[in-house]
Order: sequence, then C-alpha cells, then structure tokens
Amino acid sequence: MVESSCFVVCSISGGERKSVNKDHSENKGSGDRPVFVIGHKNPDTDSICAAIAYARLKSTLTGGTFVAARCGHLNEETQYVLGRLGVDPPVYIKDVRTQVRDMEIRSLSGDSGEMSLKKAGEAMRDAGVVTLCITDKGKLKGLLSYGDILESYMNVNDEQVLSRAGTLYRNITETLDGEMSVGSIDDRFTTGKVVIAAGNPEMMEDLIEPGDLVILGNRYDTQLCAIEMDAACLVVCEGARISASIMKLADERGCHLITTPHDTFAVARLIHQSLPVRAVMKTEALVNFRMDDFLEDIEPIMAQMRHRYFPVLDKNDDFIGMISRRNLLGARRKKLILVDHNEKSQAVNGMEESEILEIIDHHRLGTVSTLSPVFFRNQPLGSSSTIIYLMYREHGIDIDPQTAGLMLAAILSDTLMYRSPTCTEIDRDSGAALAETAGLDPEQFAREMFRAGSNMEKKTAEEIFAQDFKRFSVGEKTIGVGQINSMDTGELALIREKILPCLKKKREDSGLQMIFFLLTDIIGESSEVLFDGGDAAWVIEHAFNCPIEDGRSAILQGIVSRKKQFLPAVVEVMQN
Repeated sequence: MVESSCFVVCSISGGERKSVNKDHSENKGSGDRPVFVIGHKNPDTDSICAAIAYARLKSTLTGGTFVAARCGHLNEETQYVLGRLGVDPPVYIKDVRTQVRDMEIRSLSGDSGEMSLKKAGEAMRDAGVVTLCITDKGKLKGLLSYGDILESYMNVNDEQVLSRAGTLYRNITETLDGEMSVGSIDDRFTTGKVVIAAGNPEMMEDLIEPGDLVILGNRYDTQLCAIEMDAACLVVCEGARISASIMKLADERGCHLITTPHDTFAVARLIHQSLPVRAVMKTEALVNFRMDDFLEDIEPIMAQMRHRYFPVLDKNDDFIGMISRRNLLGARRKKLILVDHNEKSQAVNGMEESEILEIIDHHRLGTVSTLSPVFFRNQPLGSSSTIIYLMYREHGIDIDPQTAGLMLAAILSDTLMYRSPTCTEIDRDSGAALAETAGLDPEQFAREMFRAGSNMEKKTAEEIFAQDFKRFSVGEKTIGVGQINSMDTGELALIREKILPCLKKKREDSGLQMIFFLLTDIIGESSEVLFDGGDAAWVIEHAFNCPIEDGRSAILQGIVSRKKQFLPAVVEVMQN
C-alpha cells in the first residue's frame, strides 16, 4: 500500500493556495493550442517518462490536448526503455519562444495570377485588407496591394496594356457584367489596342487595325466595318441586340462578340479592371515568413517595410496565409507544464516567454519564476514519476501496462535500482505496484536499462557530457554537474580517460565558474568526482572532508545521488 507523504502545493508569485484536485483540472489544452509537458535539457529517463505519463494523465482528466515534449536528445538508456515498451519519443522542441505559428494567420489568397484587378479589389475590400497574396497550386507567386492597383491606372492611356498582358476574354466579360455571344471565353486578347468606335465607318477605317478590341454601340454598319477590319473582339454596349448576320460573320472571321448592359463611358472606365493581377503584382524580393520564425526576429523586418501584410509559408514553401503588424499584439505564448525540474538554467530555451501552467518536480526549489500563480507540486521522493503515479492513484485513473512500464523505468533509473539515498518507501512501493501492472521483473529490467545506458565505449567526450549534465545557479555563480552511472568499473575507468582532459574546455565553453562530473559505481555505491575551476578542489575538500590527491578528482564513498548528496553539500560550502 502506497502511503501519502508531505508535498508542497503553492502558488508561485503570490496568490492563494489551491487544492490539488481542483487546481489540477483547470488547465485544459484546446484544439490547435496544445499544452506541452516537457522535462529538462539533457533529459534522463525520468524526465522523458514523466513527461509522457503526465501528458496522458492530463489528457484523460481534462479531455484537452497535452503533448509530451523534450528539449534534448535521448540517451541510450531512455532509448532502450522506449523501444522495449513500444513508445514513440516525445516531440523535440528546441525553443519555446513565440513564433509565427502562435499568431492569428489569415488564409486569404488569390486563386491565381489570372484573376482580374476587379476581383482582387473586391476580395481585399470584403476581407478588410490592403494586400493580397497570389498563389498557384499552393505556391506563392506574388503580392498585390491597393497601391499596385492604383499605380496601374497611371498607365490607363496605354491602349495595348490588355493585349500585352494576354488578358482572358473571361476577365473582360465578367468585369463588364457581360455575356459572350461569339467565341470562346477562355481565349485571350493578345494583339492590338482598345478602340472606342464613336465615329462613322469612314473614320473607323483609319482607327481600327487587325487584332483590336473595339467598343461600340448598336449600329449595324459600325459593327460590320469593325469585323471586316479584322477586329479581334467587339464589345457591344447598352445591351444592344446583335443581328444574326453580324454574329454569323463574326464567327466566320474569328471575331469575339461580347454584349454588356453598360454604356460606352462605363465600359471604357471598367475595362482596365479586367487586367490580370500578374501584370501588376510584385514578384521579386518578396518578404515572407515561415511558421517557425520567432516574433523577435521578424518584428524589426516588418517595421522596416512600407506594406502591412506579409505572406506565411510552411516548411514545404506552401502558402499558409497572411499576417500583419497588428497580429503581433495578439500572438499567444506557448503553454508549458514543467516536469522533473524547476531551474531556469535547465529549462527549455525561451521558457521565460512561455506561459507556465504547472510544475511537477522532486528537486530543490530553483530559479523558475512565473507571471501568474501556477500549480506546483514538489515532493521529496526519488523520482518525479513517483509523484505522477500518486496522482494517478489520487484521481482514480487506471494505469495501462505501457504507462506503468514507463513510470517504473523512471523510478528504477532515478533511484539507481532503489540504492540511492533519495529512494523512499513510497518509491519502492510505487515501483512494486507498477512492476506488477507492467508485468516486468524490476531487477532484471533495471540491469537491462543500465547496461544499455552505460555503453560509452564508442562515444566522444562531448556525447558523454550530453548524457546527463545540468547547470545550477548558486548565488552569483553558475556550476555544471554531470553524472554517469554504471555497474562496470572498467567502463567507468574508460570514461574517466575520455572526459578528464576535456573538463576545462567544457567549463569555459559553457561559461561556468566550476564544473563537476560524477562517475558513479552503482554496485559499489560510490562515486569518483572529476572537477575543474578555480575553487572546485577547495569546495570538494570542504564539502566531503576528503583528500584531493591530483587536484582534479576525488573518491566519494557512499555518494551516489547528485540531487540529495552531492549538490546540497556543494551548495552549502559555496554559500558559506
């Protein structure tokens, strides 16, 4: 039977206390706004398994979207556990600063560069925007602004602008609210100029050239003359009826006939709006952003541009939508639940820009601060997964064998198979219950895990450091503490040879005042600590009252826990 132990339930940054059950069901994920449950950098087995198990618990309790995440690569031990239990790794998140994907993105776009200026202007007016993104098969082709449309009217005296653009007769017909009586609406106006036939046929012979588009009225002789002059298209105004003979002759001569209810003045004014947007849109040096771009990177770029709207593309260069400077104000911060840590130096990059909802941890109180009160559960147990197991029990949630195996692995890893001084009776009882549910032999499972995790023969010093290395703030100083656990003393000796020459460079590259690395013998229940930094030898000597023979290492008998034995002693000496 697992007993309850003392734990901390508090509201960081002030506020009143809340009960576990009430507060714990308030933070819901929602649809496209997931809550990421994430452990510390250089994640160990407890950090990964706790994130997965707690995300599953929260999803069950609230029905929201809670996603297990990690901010570092998996070590061999954790890879073995996930592979053995058939669990996919948590999603990798390197940085949780606010991104373009966290903004409101408008999906308005033009279907293609063939759409008319009239349609484009109507789309911008209806959407309340001044810029339109023109796409083709999902790819961004250009940007069209109201300014581009206005500038195009500066060339309204260019009589051949429509033909040079290869304007579709469909555009011309729709822009004039007309109807095509002869010819295909999908043909293009490709040669000639736009002519208004306001005079008699004799005058027209000097104006009309082959391939022209002629705007005229209901006079039969004028229509006949234009066709005989090889006009490409006639636009007949005011809804005038076209005779059968004119239609027949037009068909024979390949002349398109369009009728429109508008008068000649209106047609002359409107026809420019049939121009395809590709003729005036911007296509060079387009400023666009990606979904993963950070707001602090794009904000200065947006501030330098004269236009207000910018296209957003995905990783495949497909158009997603548009954002504006105004959308910056409404960007929503990512929502996080931190597990197995509460130190800012260990948290995912950009954590200070996120919204932290909860913290579940079993370490000392660290430096994470929040803007508003959060649910914080901290218990002096051997593993964060033990706390999460207790929460499953408190809520009466059944644990499936796979999740039980994850939490068992985390407890065995963090307590060094129940040998660590951090291990409590609650950890042992929880592990026994989880082992029964998972159908696993704890001792055999632990040995397999540690064997997989201690395969360091082919690893570089940097890869060994990345296995389990944490930064801690002690007053105004920052120290780093790494640890490797093994049941093979020969392997620990090989690791020592690799990392000892690299300690100084690792400390300097990481900006640390002191660095310590524990080589822990699980069976012998002792550790050798390697160190570098101005005061490191003095700190070790006074913290553990042990001799320093070579100025770079010391044997610490009975010391196997970084959290409960090593770090508290080091911090106390440094603070005093």
